[in-house]
Amino acid sequence: MTTTTFRIGGDLSVRRLGFGAMRLPAGPGPARETSLQVARRAVELGVTLIDTAHMYGWGANEELLAEALHPYADGLLIATKVGIVRSEGPEGWRHDARPDALRGQVEDALRRLRVERIELLQLHRIDPRTPLAEQLGALRELQEEGKVGRIGLSEVTVDELARAREIVDVAGVQNRYSLFDREHEPVLAACEAAGIAFLPWRPVAGGAPTAELDAVAAELGATPAQVSLAWLLDRSPVVLPIPGTGRIGHLEENVAAAGLELTPAQRERLDGIDRLPGQA
Repeated sequence: MTTTTFRIGGDLSVRRLGFGAMRLPAGPGPARETSLQVARRAVELGVTLIDTAHMYGWGANEELLAEALHPYADGLLIATKVGIVRSEGPEGWRHDARPDALRGQVEDALRRLRVERIELLQLHRIDPRTPLAEQLGALRELQEEGKVGRIGLSEVTVDELARAREIVDVAGVQNRYSLFDREHEPVLAACEAAGIAFLPWRPVAGGAPTAELDAVAAELGATPAQVSLAWLLDRSPVVLPIPGTGRIGHLEENVAAAGLELTPAQRERLDGIDRLPGQA
């Protein structure tokens, strides 16, 4: 039977199926009210891991979650990410993981989330212009000061993870990964071997479902998206999917996926889906 909880860093227990807050509109108006309702409903449904980032609305997403959920329920983990700042360039953002920049973003996150300590702080991207030891050293100092509980990484390779682990204890890795997108399979394997939480973002890849996925969904009386999430939970005990949505109905559908149990035969059939639809 699939385990339902995981201890991040070996001591912080969360339910494995989390919630990604990126898609929650944080601007004024009816959409914001819906976002508040979605965040609150996630906690009502038993979600104990919510993921946000400085980049999501440049702090507005963090403020939204605090408005919706503070004071936080016991056992609720709100993880955030730093290391990306707004830019005038075409992408609208750039790397900035210089120690002073990271410290400033962490201080801002503490204020916005209304907490004294961020239990899981993730480096959103490694800054190619700043030595890795300086980036992670700054996070380690914040950890030593009690402002950060555990350190995580995002979008890293196996080699980058290994280098980072020589500098700090890495509690989590957040990479893109799904049934249809397994580019980071080696990173997942490294995390599993080390007992590191692996938080796949974009856990339900876009594109038309395959006939095999549709068939398994029909057998289970579930949606293809639910089966995709169930496959992730079945894939490894260190996998903590963080599907995101701005709709309560979709949220409830996602959370219900934690109750699905794949048979060995179904798992084997899904394992055989190893590329995005339409790809060679």
